[in-house]
Amino acid sequence: MSNSIELQEQINRLSRKEGRSLHAERSLVTAPGARPPAFAVRVISRESYNLYNVQMVEITAPGQHPAPVAGELEAYNLAESFTEQGTVTSGTYAVMWCCGNCNVFYVKA
Repeated sequence: MSNSIELQEQINRLSRKEGRSLHAERSLVTAPGARPPAFAVRVISRESYNLYNVQMVEITAPGQHPAPVAGELEAYNLAESFTEQGTVTSGTYAVMWCCGNCNVFYVKA
């Protein structure tokens, strides 16, 4: 019975056209503690002002570079002004948090 409910839920989610509705749904439906509060990320590039393209990474072992986990995401650097161009260089590692509909990190360049 629960499998049919889960299958119907997946079909309903796939039928939605906009990816943002899924993101908003995840933000509303996820219970506290159901997902990690923060992620390790690597800065890929600057998109605009203090908005960066980042990639989640997994720290595997000492002495090894972190391994990429997923595709690129956008995240705001809260250490920089929202009205000036950011200065964080590509390859910088940080900790990213999901805050509402935005991803944020804090790195002083």
